[in-house]
Amino acid sequence: MAAQQSDTPAPLQLDHYLPYLINRAGVSLAMRFSATLRQAGITLQDWRVLAALREKNGQRLTELAQRTSIEVSTLSRLVGGLETAGMVSRGRDSDDARAIAIRLTPAGEAATATLTPAAQQLEGVAVAGLSAAEIAQLKVLLERIYANLAEMPAADDSAADTAK
Repeated sequence: MAAQQSDTPAPLQLDHYLPYLINRAGVSLAMRFSATLRQAGITLQDWRVLAALREKNGQRLTELAQRTSIEVSTLSRLVGGLETAGMVSRGRDSDDARAIAIRLTPAGEAATATLTPAAQQLEGVAVAGLSAAEIAQLKVLLERIYANLAEMPAADDSAADTAK
């Protein structure tokens, strides 16, 4: 006789719950890198902006927000602070004179170039013991998870509030 299947889901085991594991690793990485960034006088969010601009300089705010996963109004304030610090500048977009593009200044380029080796070293520590193929596969899988979640409709905060 076959065993009956229960309609009751198995209890959640936090140590095997993917969102928890991803967050735990991310928080650990962020805490360690933030200590390095503090010495340079910037925050982790500042770093994400600078690194994204080093990769592709001259981005519009909306493009930069998407690339860094930072909400546009928050990003606007961050860019303002980085501009005041002399790390970035705002100017007309070369493709569309009506649009504003954010660019690294020489000081921003220098800071990013100085911090990049520390970022790469931390990544190396995080993936120690994994093969190059495993690292590549992990990155592909994380990108796929991100894409899956990006396709999900945004949660409606008002519906969540009424459910409480």
